[in-house]
Amino acid sequence: MRVRLDRGFLAASILAFVLSAPFARADATLDRGAYLMKSIVACGNCHTPKGPDGHAIAGRELAGGLEFNAPIFHAIAPNITPDPDTGIGKWTDAQIIDAIRNGKRPDGTIIGPPMPIAFYCDMSDADVKAIVAYLRQASSISNKVEKSKYNIPLPASYGPPVTSVPHPDSADKVTYGRYLATGLGHCMDCHTPMVQGRNDMTRMGAGGNKIGLPVGGGVIVTANLTPANPDGVAHWTDAQVKTSIQTGARPDGRNLAPLMAFDWYKNISDDDMSALIAFLRTLKPAN
Repeated sequence: MRVRLDRGFLAASILAFVLSAPFARADATLDRGAYLMKSIVACGNCHTPKGPDGHAIAGRELAGGLEFNAPIFHAIAPNITPDPDTGIGKWTDAQIIDAIRNGKRPDGTIIGPPMPIAFYCDMSDADVKAIVAYLRQASSISNKVEKSKYNIPLPASYGPPVTSVPHPDSADKVTYGRYLATGLGHCMDCHTPMVQGRNDMTRMGAGGNKIGLPVGGGVIVTANLTPANPDGVAHWTDAQVKTSIQTGARPDGRNLAPLMAFDWYKNISDDDMSALIAFLRTLKPAN
């Protein structure tokens, strides 16, 4: 039996598919950006004001103002909403990407710590564009914040400009887990010792950094995630590691410091969490 196709209907269907494809790609990019921002990247953990309970203030997402103290800086998180006067509303997509991966503002000044440029430089093209897409649709909030102050000179640059980064193979759990812990989640920024303002990557995951809490005051010392720590995550089960990352609860009943982005990490997918833990298992003992 032969089936006759209506050429007009077929042409219209093809045209509709072609025209809808860019919108589908745009939706996928925004969906990816929303997932990253609400989970592993967790920009809001630093850039969203928090109340006395340590949780983000509703309606103030990414408006800036949180203060961080460390021996080398008194940093104040900037407003990264689309507000044109106090946020990044006047920045182009390329300028936002340059700020994230190269630590350079449109006026040429350098962004200092705790912005983890040394890790964000490895963020893939697809993911950094997804984050820009999310930032573009965030609510515009007028909130002018003071500039950060540093006790050390900032570098002229963080190295040769990064212009393109391929996306890692998510099928390789350890490789993708490393990407989650560095290029996206920058876990290793806090948990790798600092020497003269730079991470000592020969002791990746060894912790020991002192960071002032932005809410409630006090100073924490970041944990050693390597097997050299007899009470650390290297000796916990996968389920215990997952629970600690997503809720802050240690196996011994104590709570981890609230500086970690538990309100965001609870949204990390099971696949990403599995890859992240697989990478943590590969860390070498370091003191």
